[in-house]
Parts: sequence; structure tokens; C-alpha cells
Amino acid sequence: MTDAPHILIVDDDARIRQMISRYLADEGFQVSAAANGEAMRECLTKSKIDLVLLDLVLPGEDGFQLAREVRARPSTGKTGIIMLTGRSDMVDMVVGLEVGADDYIAKPFHLREVLARIRSVLRRTQPTLPLEPSPMALPHAGDVIRFDGWRLDLGRRELKAPNGAEITLTTGEFELLATFARHPGRVLNRDQLMDLTRGRHWEAIDRSIDAQVARLRRKIETDPKHPMLVKSVRGVGYVFTGHVQ
Repeated sequence: MTDAPHILIVDDDARIRQMISRYLADEGFQVSAAANGEAMRECLTKSKIDLVLLDLVLPGEDGFQLAREVRARPSTGKTGIIMLTGRSDMVDMVVGLEVGADDYIAKPFHLREVLARIRSVLRRTQPTLPLEPSPMALPHAGDVIRFDGWRLDLGRRELKAPNGAEITLTTGEFELLATFARHPGRVLNRDQLMDLTRGRHWEAIDRSIDAQVARLRRKIETDPKHPMLVKSVRGVGYVFTGHVQ
């Protein structure tokens, strides 16, 4: 297990630390946990950490400042950082990315999403580490996602508009929409979108994602020039704002 990625969980909630620790250990990761910034610093000093899952709000500590500290250390400058936050304020999430975080996960979260995001960040920050193949799970035949009157059938790979009309999507457009619908309210950058749709084997430049988004908007937005479902977050990426059921 010495070659397995080492994840440090920093959260003052013992239940969250234990839950994530057990899950990641079962997935083959080395795991350490810290309840506060002081314990985090001690762990970073003693061990080589590949990624930090960092709670935004800790007793007497500021998660933003702790993220800056991780980035400032010579030994952890390239360590992945994923923010765990109970806040829904988009400003806080964007600030977290600006101070050095690679991604964020809003509470409450699904453990499978945590795993997918960890692997996504590690593929970018620690490309030589042994990781599992693409984290995106195959849809079950009966999986259906509904949002704002739309019906996305993942098993049949069909999209129906609120008026019942079937909308034809290319494979790339379908994968992109499915990724957005699986992560509503999450800001996804271009690297993450490539990871979650076709994985890092997709040798494409960043702007190709923008072209895919533009084509998708023309098919699902009432006014593609003023999108309401897939919105741009300047300097970061895109966020799906549909009300998913």
C-alpha cells in the first residue's frame, strides 16, 4: 500500500472524518485525518500527502488560510486540495478555487462523488500515482434524471423536452449533459468536464469543451445567448443550475 495515494481529511466533525476515512481506505487509499489546522500541519510535516480534503469552516481556523498554507509549503505546493463546504454561496466557492483549491464539494455529499473528484484531481496533480480507471460509473438501465420539465434517460440515452419532443444529442453532447445533471450546482472546470465525460484519454484542447457547451445550449436553452441551465462562471468553468429530481 506504500504506492497508494495518501489522502489527508481535515474536518472537525468526527463522523465525517470516520465515514470518509473508512470509504477511502476500502478503495485502496492511504488515509490520515485531522480535526483542526494544528493537526493538519503536524501531519503535513510528518507524512507525504498527495491530496487534502479540507473543511472550509473549522473552529478558530479559516479554511481559505489553511489552503494558502498548504500551497505555500515547498513540500506541498503541488498537493491536491479539495474544499469541503456546507455553504451554498457561489462567492465562497470561487474564492476557494482562487486561493489554491483544485475543487470543492458541497455538504451533504455522496461518497462516490468524493471518490470521483479525488481521482480527477489526482490525475492532474499527481499523474504518476496508481489510480483506478475513469471514476464515472456506468448508468443503470432505469436511471432517469428530470430537471425543469426535461427528462434525461441515461439507460436509453434519450432526452425529452418539457413538451415531450425527443431531442437528438450527439454522444459528446449527451455525456456533457449527463455530467452536468449529475453535479447540479457544482462549478466544473474544463479539466473536470473532460475527466467526467471521456476521461484523460480524450486528447482535446480546452476550447473544445466550450464548443460542446455552446452546441448543447442551442438544444436545451430557450435563449442560448442568455443561458439559464448551463451558466458560465468567469475564469473557472461552468455550473448546471437546473432543478434536478
